[in-house]
Amino acid sequence: MEGAGGEKLPRTGLHERAARQLRNMIVTGKLPPGAPIVEAELCEALGISRTPLREAVKMLAAQGLVELRPNRSARIAQMDAVHITELFEALSNVERIAAEYAALRLTSAELAALREMQATMERHYEAGDLAAYFAVNQAIHSAILAGAHNATLVEMHRWLFARAERARFFALGAHARWVESIQEHRDILAALEAREADTAGRRLAAHVMHTGTGVLALLTAGERAGAAA
Repeated sequence: MEGAGGEKLPRTGLHERAARQLRNMIVTGKLPPGAPIVEAELCEALGISRTPLREAVKMLAAQGLVELRPNRSARIAQMDAVHITELFEALSNVERIAAEYAALRLTSAELAALREMQATMERHYEAGDLAAYFAVNQAIHSAILAGAHNATLVEMHRWLFARAERARFFALGAHARWVESIQEHRDILAALEAREADTAGRRLAAHVMHTGTGVLALLTAGERAGAAA
């Protein structure tokens, strides 16, 4: 197991840096749901001792990504269908409200930045670079929230978005969802450019819920395959 680029982490802020690295490994599936946290391997991969690693694990547990178990090693949390449903319901409604405000409040510069991000995301899509696509996709969602110019909405969204990140990446792993996602983003941008608040809100909410539905479908398919094996 290797850290990003095989580089050891600097001594300052070790547990925060370790948490970011571990989070990336969980989101991208390098540490899959149900996998145990093997401290010796992770300490070696990140070049840190057990103390900062355990602090990092506690941070990720607070975000719902790691399950702490008494007298047993921690493990990567499973993606539960009920939790996924509730999470995406909440996230879709926060993003719907934000998109409605953003359609009315985005500045010309903010809209131009969104157009540029969309173009960049399109290039990553054409190249089949899922990791790069996902990074820009994340930035677009955050930019729409910022364009609502409502700090409370941004704070609520940040909390929910962090918890949905793994599921969103998981959903995009299905090619059909990736194709749908890029078109949905085009439609959302068109509504924002037209300053159509209701349409922008409905399109973004539907986009988020489609992702949640895709996650549930993949989980169900995985469970069926496991039962048939």
